[in-house]
This record gives sequence, structure tokens and C-alpha cells, in this order.
Amino acid sequence: MKKFFNAIIILIAFHSNSIISQDVEETIVVTSAFIDTATITNPLYIIDGDEINDDATTSLGDAIDSYLGVSIADYGAAVGQPIIRGMSGPRVKILKNGMVNRDVSGLGADHLNDVDLNDIQQIEIVKGPSSLLYANGTIGGIINIVDDCISALNYELPELKVGYDTQSVNDGSSKNLNYKNNIGGFNVNFGYNKINFGNYDVPSGAVFHEEEHGEHEEEEEHHEENMGFINNSDYAVEATKFGISKVGDWGYVGISVDNLESIYGIPFHGDEHEDEHGDEHGDEHGDEHGDEEEHEEHGEERIFSTTDSESFTIKGSYNLNGNLVNKIDFMYRDSDYVLTEAHEEEEGHDEHEDEEEHEEHAPTNFMNKATEYGAILDISNDVMNQKLVFNFVDEDNSIVGEEAFMNPANNEEFTIGYYMSRDLDLFSVDLGMRIDQIDRTGSVTDEDHGDIDYYSIDDSTNSFAVSVGKDLSDTLSVNIGFASVERLPSVIELFMNGPHMATGRLETGNPNLMSETSDNFDITLNYENDGFYAYASFYVTDVDNYITLMDEDEDHDEHEDEHHDEHEDEDHDEHEDEHEDEHDDHGHGNLIHANYVQEDAEFDGYEFEFGKSFDMDSGVLNLSFGRDVVNGKFSDGHYVPRINPSRNVYAMSYERNDLVFKLNLKDVDKQRDIGEGESVTDAYRMLDARLTKTFDISGKGKLKVSVYGRNLLNEIARNHSSFVKDQVPLPGKNLGIKFNLTF
Repeated sequence: MKKFFNAIIILIAFHSNSIISQDVEETIVVTSAFIDTATITNPLYIIDGDEINDDATTSLGDAIDSYLGVSIADYGAAVGQPIIRGMSGPRVKILKNGMVNRDVSGLGADHLNDVDLNDIQQIEIVKGPSSLLYANGTIGGIINIVDDCISALNYELPELKVGYDTQSVNDGSSKNLNYKNNIGGFNVNFGYNKINFGNYDVPSGAVFHEEEHGEHEEEEEHHEENMGFINNSDYAVEATKFGISKVGDWGYVGISVDNLESIYGIPFHGDEHEDEHGDEHGDEHGDEHGDEEEHEEHGEERIFSTTDSESFTIKGSYNLNGNLVNKIDFMYRDSDYVLTEAHEEEEGHDEHEDEEEHEEHAPTNFMNKATEYGAILDISNDVMNQKLVFNFVDEDNSIVGEEAFMNPANNEEFTIGYYMSRDLDLFSVDLGMRIDQIDRTGSVTDEDHGDIDYYSIDDSTNSFAVSVGKDLSDTLSVNIGFASVERLPSVIELFMNGPHMATGRLETGNPNLMSETSDNFDITLNYENDGFYAYASFYVTDVDNYITLMDEDEDHDEHEDEHHDEHEDEDHDEHEDEHEDEHDDHGHGNLIHANYVQEDAEFDGYEFEFGKSFDMDSGVLNLSFGRDVVNGKFSDGHYVPRINPSRNVYAMSYERNDLVFKLNLKDVDKQRDIGEGESVTDAYRMLDARLTKTFDISGKGKLKVSVYGRNLLNEIARNHSSFVKDQVPLPGKNLGIKFNLTF
């Protein structure tokens, strides 16, 4: 009962006039790009693009991490994969202008969501009926990045934007340029963005390692703790986009070309060869510390990834104004994405050693080529809004190189979806449903014998969601939602079979995994009166056949041996021998062994927020407090791994004419509810602030200057959902200044 105490207080407070309210920058008052209405009943947030453009340059995940119900699984500053209400990975889809962004973030915890946040209009974080139109398997929801590269409206005036950002925590900077104009009746949009961040600083004592280097651990740990920065945490991006569109009474049509190239360090990487190299080197020199000497000879090894993505998009809308179909929105996208992970040695070793190292550490290419096209038919009438969607995707995933832990796989999807929204006298109803025909083909190689088993998973999934909203009074409204979403296992969950250095694990998928089915119930209350705002949402999600990567550990083995006590020693020895024969010969014996397994799970949680706005002098002061909680347990009672702990968020903002000041404190609890193989993660507080001043330039433009600070308390902070929370803590104090000039 304790975990709902604060939520109960806020529910009681709905009928009190003495409570204080939230700044409505996070409420839904702008048009959703999805359903073309002024409000949608069940998103989490729609974030205005100015909130992103005026703040520190960062990853997508970090940009949305302070919003209730949303967190990230980070892997250094470059990588921040979003989590919605405890759901992550393939359960959360990242979209770019309504179409899924086909990068390879789903193939590795160290792979970033490659999206360009330069000059965006808004970020939509959506659950419920409307999200089902745009992606399948969205148990967690969707995150849509919206810009006007293909503009559906004519640009009224030429516009040139230039931006510059510099940060202290990584000695880095970012530069961007955007130009928009209507030339000869065509809307032309060009954007350029360049980011260059170095290794980021951390507070003293932030980094520590598990004891794995024998008597030299103390010395190495002391050295790491006093480094003051995270090695290989650099990040650089160069992105360009070009769009052109034509608008008329008949609708609009346009094309865009995007290119994004990046390079970023991998701040932690498992070493499957450590024991092997140590033994060989020790035998060669007759010294049990040979591995340390070899490390000194070879110097530090840099492990990094480069990405190169290109996409070509056609998008438009044709007005039919017919009796049945009002308009047709259509889209086509061809995308080609490559992420290359490579190793390089610093100077300090001879040519023979260099050749040997390059032979051992060949690059690995993660590739995704996809073609997607679809259409959305608007069949609305005077009574209700209705959309009918058809979509087709053909996607090829392949991994080639040293860490080719999965054979090439193909994914084909055909979708029919339906969305309806109707406002009745007593309540409003939103309904969404989709049917997906999915064909996933791949293979698994037996490392011992070299045999290849081929698989084809041809199945369909059915999903639907409904929400009912009602105004209980002029100030209080309620929305009740139910969704049943079916998700087929991803190619990585099906066909993964090998060492995954980013997670430090030998991961094994299962081609026989069944589809997940999630049943979600949530209830949300909103109250607004005389500057006071209050919001509370409670949810329960039951997932049948929940898929997770589960470590093999001693507790698991003991549980398995309860029924085989008389054979314990014999079975253990046999297992150890088999384990060594199967993996050590391939150089994987140093990794944690983990399998993709299924078990029923239940997630529950809540979010609430309340605050009030005060008129002060010529400005407005807003104060708010919020809390989010998510719990995840399997049916046998143990916790789902990598679930972020509860958080309290305190916020203050003051706006006066051309001045905006914001202060945000995120108080993250200690996470004691840990899954198998996990450790407790300490609590931390993250204090952020930003001051933005807008200057008018002779009526011809404006200059925005933002001074900001992140983690002003310089706290040691670890993200529980991260595979590398101990080795790669969050950045320390970051001070920066950002300029945005618009003509």
C-alpha cells in the first residue's frame, strides 16, 4: 500500500482548491501529426521542438528522460535507448515522420537510435489506439520525431537558422544550419548538423570494476577511479537533409533525402579472449602476469563504432473529397543503414604484434536495408473520425565480421489497420486495431559441427486498443483505456547465437519462441482549475510469454538442481565439461552465458503530477511535483531485470516576455528490486537548470541565448537499466551555452 500513498493523496486533492499545479508545457495542447486533431486522449507527451532546440545538444533518450513514465537504457553519452513504463527494445518503436526508423539499435545495447534532432517541430510519445496505426508490437508505445522537411504547407517567408552549442563535460560543440524558402512554388528545406563531443567527465570515484584481475585489481581500480573521465565515450555526428514539396488545393507531395554519419567510442567492451591471451602469454614468458605485461606492450585499445545511413522518402496527401474517402496520405521510404564496430591499437607495439591484433579484431558490420510503403485513407464523416491504413515492409538484417553473432535474416510485414474516434454526448471513444502478417526467416549455425538450421516464422498478429474519456465536471476528466497487443519475437530474439561483447555475454536466441501478448489497463484523471493542474495515471500490464535475456547464474542452477540432489556433482561436472567443450574452444569462456527465455510477467505502476502557476510582476511562475513508479515481476515471483527505480521530479519555471528560466530536480530512488544476476543500484539526484533570453535583431530576426547546467550537484549516477552501469556511469557536471540565430 505504501507505493500508492502519494497517488492516493493526489486523487483526494482533486476536489481541493489548495493544491498547486503543473506547468502545462507537458499537456497535450498541440496537434498530433498522427490523427490531425487538436487533442489526443491517451499519449504520454507531445514535446514542442523549442524545448529540444533551446536545450543542451544530446541523444534522443537523454532529451526525454525527465518526462514521467519515460526513461532510458544508456551505454555512454551517445546511446540512450528509450524505455516507456518499463517496456524497451522492440516493444518501443522510434519513428521519423510517422515511419519506423530502420537503424540497428535493436541489434545491440551499444547501438544508438540514429535520428537527427536538428530543427524538429515536436516529439510525440504515444500509447493507445492511435499508436497502432503506425507500428506493430508496440507494447510500450511509439516515439515519433516530427519535422517539416517535406512540408505540407507553403513556407510564407524565407528563413535561415544558425545554431552553435558548447559544453564543458565533454569539451565538445555542435553547429547547425537550416534554410527554408518557397522557390518557384516549391518548398525547399535544407538542414546541416555537426556534433563533436570528446570523452565526458565523471565525478571522482565514479568508475569501479568487479574483481577479476587477481592481486592487481586494487591498483587498476584505483587508477580507473581517478581518471576523471570515461575513456572511449566520445561522439561525433554529421547529418544533412534536403526536402522539396509542392502544395495545392489537391493536397501536397514531396521528397526528402537524409544522410547521417556518426562515430562514437564504445566505453566498455567484454573481452572474450582475456583468459586465452593470458594463458598463452603466461606460458610464453613463464609469468602468471603475462596478460598485464602484454597489455602494457600493446597499450590501450580503442573500440568504436561508425554509422552511415541514407534514406529516400516520398510523402504526400491527395484530397479526393469523395462520399467515402476524403483523402489519401501515402508514403514510401527506402533506407540503407550500416554500423561498423572496429578496434584499433595505440602506438607501442611492433609490426608482428600489430598484424596479430588486426587478425583477432576484424571489424563487424551491422546492416539493415529496408523498403517500406503504405497509405492511410481518411474515411471520416460528420459523425466520427476514421482512418484505414495499409502498410508493407521488406527488411534485411545482416551482421558480418568478427562479432557476427547472428546469421542474415529477413523480415516481411503486411499490415491492415483501422482507427476511429467519436465524441458522444456522454463520453468520447477512441478505437484502434491492426492485423499484421509477418514472415521472418533466418538460420542458426552450430559452432561445434558447422551445421546450419534454417527457420521461417510465418504468422499473424492481432492487436486492438480502446479508450473511453468522460468529463466528470468542468474541471475534472477521466480516461479509461484497454489494449491487447501481440508481438512476434524479433530476429535477435529468434536467431541470436554467439558472443555479444557490448553486454559481456554469450547470448543464445530461440527460434521456437512464441509471440508475446500484452493486456494493458490504465486509468488517467486530469484536473485543471484557476491555474491549478493535477494529473494521475495508474496502469497494469499482463504480458503472456514475456521475452527477456536471462543470465545463467548459480541461483538458477541451484533451483534446477533441487530435483536432482543425488546427481548434483555428476551433473555439475558434466555440465562444466560440456560448457568448456562448446564455448572455451571458441574463445567465449570469459563471458556470462545468457539465453532469451519466456515467462509470464506483470508490470504495474503509476505517474502523478501536480502544480500551480502564479502571476508575478510581468511574468508567470510555475511550480510542479511529479512521481513515477514501475514494477515488473515474473509469474514465479522474481523481478524482471533492468527495471528503472521510482523517481520524484521537482520542477520550477519562470517566463517573462523574452526570458525563460527552468529548474528541474530528478530524485531517483535506490533500486533494490533486482533480477537474476543483477546488483543493487544506488540512489542519486540530478539537478538541471536553463536560462534562455531572446533578443530582437532590428525586426529582421531574433537571437536566442541559452545558458544551461546539467548534473549541477556533480553526483555519481548510475542507470539501473544499463548493462554497463558500473563501468559507464552517467556524466558529471556539465555547463554550456547555446546560440540560435534566426533570420
